[in-house]
Amino acid sequence: MIPYAAPVKDMRFVLANVVGFDRIAALPGYEAAAPDLVDAALDEAAKLAAEVVAPLNRIGDIQGSVLENGVVRTPDGFRDAYRRYVDGGWNSVPFEPDYGGQGLPWVLATAFHEMWQSACMSFSLCPLLNLGAVELLTAHGSEEQKLAYLPKMISGEWTGTMNLTEPQAGSDLAQIRARAERASDGTYRIFGQKIYISFGEHDLTDNIVHLVLARLPDAPAGVKGISLFVVPKLLLDGEGRPGARNDLRCVSLEHKLGINASPTAVMAYGDSGGAVGYLVGEENRGLEYMFTMMNNARLNVGLQGVSIAERAYQQARDYARGRVQSKDLAEPKGGPVPIIRHPDVRRMLLSMRSRAEAGRTLSYYALACLDVSKRAVDAESRRAAQSRVDLLTPVVKAWCTDMGVEVASTGVQVHGGMGFIEETGAAQYYRDARISPIYEGTNGIQSNDLVFRKVARDEGAAARALMAEMRGTLDALRARPGDDAAAIADRLEAALATLDAATGWVAATAGPDPRAAAAGAVPYARLFGTVSAAWLMARSALAAQDALRVPAADHAFLDAKIASARFFCEHHLPEVEGLLATVRDGWRTVLAFPEESF
Repeated sequence: MIPYAAPVKDMRFVLANVVGFDRIAALPGYEAAAPDLVDAALDEAAKLAAEVVAPLNRIGDIQGSVLENGVVRTPDGFRDAYRRYVDGGWNSVPFEPDYGGQGLPWVLATAFHEMWQSACMSFSLCPLLNLGAVELLTAHGSEEQKLAYLPKMISGEWTGTMNLTEPQAGSDLAQIRARAERASDGTYRIFGQKIYISFGEHDLTDNIVHLVLARLPDAPAGVKGISLFVVPKLLLDGEGRPGARNDLRCVSLEHKLGINASPTAVMAYGDSGGAVGYLVGEENRGLEYMFTMMNNARLNVGLQGVSIAERAYQQARDYARGRVQSKDLAEPKGGPVPIIRHPDVRRMLLSMRSRAEAGRTLSYYALACLDVSKRAVDAESRRAAQSRVDLLTPVVKAWCTDMGVEVASTGVQVHGGMGFIEETGAAQYYRDARISPIYEGTNGIQSNDLVFRKVARDEGAAARALMAEMRGTLDALRARPGDDAAAIADRLEAALATLDAATGWVAATAGPDPRAAAAGAVPYARLFGTVSAAWLMARSALAAQDALRVPAADHAFLDAKIASARFFCEHHLPEVEGLLATVRDGWRTVLAFPEESF
């Protein structure tokens, strides 16, 4: 397995030139995000990822986490790495200083989390879930709950989990059976079983704060009768310290295709009288509150797709540089050459690289919009930014995770037969990546969310506002001389017309014929993501051209940025025309095919 090196130069470029980090750092409350601090933090995070976290990837995959006598033990090195992560203050980066956070932008934290996820996806899942748990309690918890749990969760000394799924209730949460009963002391008693709980039990911290959905006896049926509870592994004593064990336990760990080091727990609540739970917010509004955590997780799972694509690309690139096989077509009388000289291998590597870069721009851009939605001075700017985050959340989650799986698969292909051998590491990236289009809502669910909740609900207004910005970039490209700008502009202009047509069809069809719209939802989300990513790659190319005017510019890096953007637009944007046909016409066979013929 080839060592990981965080692409810090590209991260800095995207933050500065695509996201506009100076604009984000100028928002109220982000005064600490000074350029020298950001540069130093990126370098230190890259060092931790490369030297401490990345070496765990192969170890964790082989050893896995194990359950022994009710205790989950993570693989060798995980506890020490997590302690160094906490001691370095990395968990507290984007959170409120009132509870021990550093008050830095979410988009900066996103760059750090890309590094942890590339270095070892299994390790990163623990901080990822904790991020969302902190966001949820910050938004919806009582002041007492915030004081009791947030300081330790923000520091990373305690971790949080998301408890939704049950054996009979996957994405259909209306079917959950976990129940809550009111106790005389104002608390609740929780009973039931939850499955697929990432880091539901582990040995990295001395307490775990479970956020559990359950139903009260007199609750309305369906999703409107679900409440949310804080259910700590260890109950807190009068001083706020972990004390007696709560009535909950890890029954088993799942045996999985990938992310083997991440303990995916089956959790049982209330086997001995009921687990003590504390109501978050109001009764029967639990799913509403949980969406705060789910949307946070969806953006970060989208980032997982970027992270695994970057790691798979680095692996394939270095392998292709060293693997000598066959003659160069330009020198038929010569000897065997590194396979990176063969046109098809170069095509695969450029596809991997450009798609990872495109996903990075899309993820970072969405998180920068989140920062604006939280910190902008005027209400209208906050509202518009939140609308953009809402629109892009299912796109980031679905497009980036599908991309991550495809790039990891291409990485196996670059290796040839050695890609199918576990020791190279290429196979692990593919296995690990495969979960990301499934959890936090399958990509089919994300696509339906985009179609029905984000496009049809406002008749495409938010989508067209985004397309208006894209046309501004297109105008800027048209004003630039040179073949690169013209080639990118030609492809982007055609793709924008395709996205506009697809959006118009979706907005007009979703209401009167929801089954037809749903049948085309996944190709529409892919179309939307591809065009959005291409737009941001075009912005990258424009910024690189501007930067080339500086005498001391890194010409090799900037030329590569332009070439990568052009490749993406020439090789991947043409796909959207075919996707439009599928969106508009493909539903007929989907719906007409007899069920008994499957």
